[in-house]
Amino acid sequence: MKILHLSRSDIGGGAARGAYWLHNALLQAGVESNMLVATKYSEDARVRGSSGPISKLFYELRFKLDILPIKILYNEDRDFSISWLPSNIASQVQKINPDIVNIHWLGWGFVKLEELVKFNKPIVWTLRDMWAFTGGCYYSGDCVKYTEKCGACPVLKSQKEKDISRLGWHRKEKIWKKLNLTLAPLSNWLAECARKSSLLKDRKIQVIPNALDHNKFKPLPKILAKKVLGINPDKKIIAFGAIYATEKRKGFQYLVPALQKLATNGWSECAELVVFGSSKPQEEPDLGMKANYLGRLNDDLSLALVYAAADVMVVPSLQEAFGKTAMEALACGTPVVSFDSTGLKDIVEHLQNGYRAECFSVEDLARGINWVLEDEERWQALSHRAREKVEQEFTLEIQARAYKKLYEEVLEASR
Repeated sequence: MKILHLSRSDIGGGAARGAYWLHNALLQAGVESNMLVATKYSEDARVRGSSGPISKLFYELRFKLDILPIKILYNEDRDFSISWLPSNIASQVQKINPDIVNIHWLGWGFVKLEELVKFNKPIVWTLRDMWAFTGGCYYSGDCVKYTEKCGACPVLKSQKEKDISRLGWHRKEKIWKKLNLTLAPLSNWLAECARKSSLLKDRKIQVIPNALDHNKFKPLPKILAKKVLGINPDKKIIAFGAIYATEKRKGFQYLVPALQKLATNGWSECAELVVFGSSKPQEEPDLGMKANYLGRLNDDLSLALVYAAADVMVVPSLQEAFGKTAMEALACGTPVVSFDSTGLKDIVEHLQNGYRAECFSVEDLARGINWVLEDEERWQALSHRAREKVEQEFTLEIQARAYKKLYEEVLEASR
């Protein structure tokens, strides 16, 4: 059985790393796995794609061209993709000749949608966001127009029913009908959204969670981890991670007032915030406590150190397809506080390995952080269950078995 994974990158970002980890897990499970990417960062010979600064500049140009119509028409440029640029992906797929193509990411100029029809292969689509069943947005927020035909898109701040999101919906409808397509969403929430969508409601849907190497992401001596990172070992550490900390979907706007509440309730001298993924903003918010900005971390060891150093990981996202940082934190024995929403409900067990706060209550978010930190004996029980949850549900071995079984079912049905 030969599998080809399509992803914008192999290890350049959280979603890309998730796809790459699956690729390696399948190899370990005896499956012939390859990757085809726009930009290659690893030295893996089974990953095909351009590498080096010139290729990165080329892909950056494609990204800017892909979103140019959105920028011109709607002055938006991050959360919407139409995938209209010509590509040669189909010819590369045909040369590799896999039994199944596993899609992870198509947007931002990587693949032109019409190319998918030319694959002539069964497709398993690992849904890592909502894009496959919307007119072009990755997360719809409060909008449920993907259950109909999109149009008047709130992400684009459009007032016209026949806008580019409606055109995108019709384009996908036409193409998807021609595909042998099976869906593998990361969470039960994302699966339910797909089942309600007008584009994908009739497709086979199999939830397979994200996974990680639990031998890399594991508990480490907390004081040692803090010292290695240059963080005060005597302070309780509250961690938050996002590439764009100011992105509203990630919920930093809720974390700030929650920390301010904690500061006024006695935590200002006892706790510090650690932000990874983002650099220090030009206008740093007043949190009532010290904030440490670690910038973007691209290697697993550095990430594992941050999680191990943290006493609580806060993931206050409005929407998450899964919540990879929450899973990684749990693997390192760090309890997680989130809102009781979307994909995070599959990861955070309320009062067992963390706290799921009322959506979207600043008061309850602060209460949850305080609840995790205030009692050492309770924290030890939360930490134990955090690691146990990952070992039971989110290891690469478990994920590889699930995908191998799904691939076999797809191939059998195709015959």
